[in-house]
Amino acid sequence: MMLPPTPRVLFLRQLLGAIRREAPAGRVVVVVDAGSGGGGASSGGVAFADDLALVFREAGADTFRASLGGFHNSRAFRTRLGRETPESYYRDGYDYVTLRRVLLEPFRLGGSTGFQTTAFDAVRDVPVEARWLTAGQDAVLVIDGEFPLRPSLRGEWTASVLLTNAPQAPAYVEDARPAESATYLVDDSEPSNPRWAPREG
Repeated sequence: MMLPPTPRVLFLRQLLGAIRREAPAGRVVVVVDAGSGGGGASSGGVAFADDLALVFREAGADTFRASLGGFHNSRAFRTRLGRETPESYYRDGYDYVTLRRVLLEPFRLGGSTGFQTTAFDAVRDVPVEARWLTAGQDAVLVIDGEFPLRPSLRGEWTASVLLTNAPQAPAYVEDARPAESATYLVDDSEPSNPRWAPREG
């Protein structure tokens, strides 16, 4: 399947090439820091991750998609100490233990080890029983979501993409400084024509 050579597709092929130069084989986990859309990843970030996954598939990679939004903590857990605030949401919004246990760790193991791409329905506020998946040796996992470059998660990604135009929670910026730690900075303010964004300093 060949995608139409639009400026967006051509840019995403460049991004894929950059990632492949660093990780030409083996399991690859790419995260798109999709910003905070007021309690969830921005729609633009989700679309960027979707399209990046399409370009990986175009190149022949066995590619899977997931969102950090599928690994929320329950509302009851997040408000156990009182009303939820932006700071408490940053601290307690996501269940990273389950993320590692059912997705990241088994995906990296390769072989016939099964993994799940979601574990929680944030809209219904309930856990979900997702289908267990398996993948080939050189499979790619593209994840989008909020706060993926927090210090405790940085080591989980083969490569990370920060959309510099996406809004970010102040608590996250102060704690994680995502613009300094992301592998690639992308300005996606014009989705039809994304561009590399310069690093400050």
